[in-house]
Amino acid sequence: MMGTVMISCVKKEAPVRFAIASDFHAPDVPGGKERVETFIKAASDENVDFIIELGDFCRLDSASQVYRDVWNSFKGEKHHAIGNHDLDRYSVDEYVVGMGMPNRYYSFDKGNFHFVVLDGNNYSDGEEIHHYDHANYGKYPLSNHSYMDKEQMEWLEKDLASTDLKTVLLSHQSLDSELKNGVEVRNILEKENKRAGFKKVLLAFSGHNHSNYTKNINGITYMQINSASYVWIGKETMTEKRFPKEINDKYGLMAYSMMYDKPLYAIVTLTEEGADVKGVKADFMPPAPKEVGLGDSIGGYPLVSTIEDVYVEFTDK
Repeated sequence: MMGTVMISCVKKEAPVRFAIASDFHAPDVPGGKERVETFIKAASDENVDFIIELGDFCRLDSASQVYRDVWNSFKGEKHHAIGNHDLDRYSVDEYVVGMGMPNRYYSFDKGNFHFVVLDGNNYSDGEEIHHYDHANYGKYPLSNHSYMDKEQMEWLEKDLASTDLKTVLLSHQSLDSELKNGVEVRNILEKENKRAGFKKVLLAFSGHNHSNYTKNINGITYMQINSASYVWIGKETMTEKRFPKEINDKYGLMAYSMMYDKPLYAIVTLTEEGADVKGVKADFMPPAPKEVGLGDSIGGYPLVSTIEDVYVEFTDK
């Protein structure tokens, strides 16, 4: 008698692929339009499911329409997170409407994954938390910046509990280091993983610090997406050797920054097994950091002109 051959009919979920970038600061850098165009072309060529930028993108004025037009030329799904400098000239409601966002924080599903876009643009006056509005946070020290409000944290807890899908978080300020009440937010994520009985919250992407690193905290991976354009140094960087006078006169922040020679972004592929992050590597436009007396880090973050390739394995360990 012949044996029985068992054939599995379990359908494997198709990968989810997206292109991610952060901190274009498109109106404030030379070649800002070309940097956004490069990102959109790469996303289109890779046939990703959606694109997202993690804040500090562009303004809402007519001069920035060119950057929004390039962004909107992508034929697929498009998402934004709000950065602190996005609110230097606007209220959060104005920016949400102007960029066509559903809310300042929100979630969506794609394939077999749940994505949560968060908003860390709040400051503390020592007693209460207030949202950024027309650069009002600037009158307080950095130690008072970058909070998540209670309303949003309550929403986050409910949103995570409402899905059985594995979850990826996206924000401007990092949940691992920049957010001043990040421990509270991470406790929500870790509590949900424990409640769910499996590692539901997998990965959190952020921008803001114009750097690149990956770290694991209590089983959740936190990844910093470098700026698409430059790193802020905060002191003179010999920009007169980098750009002609007319460029330096037009883009004042170049005097205290170091530009990358091409735009940085990453293509992320999510499967049941893990996240494959393929990043772009650039060089600093000379003079390089060491030529202006800098080391390998600035402000506690790696001073790099890359987004490194990383594979994050999804295990319940």
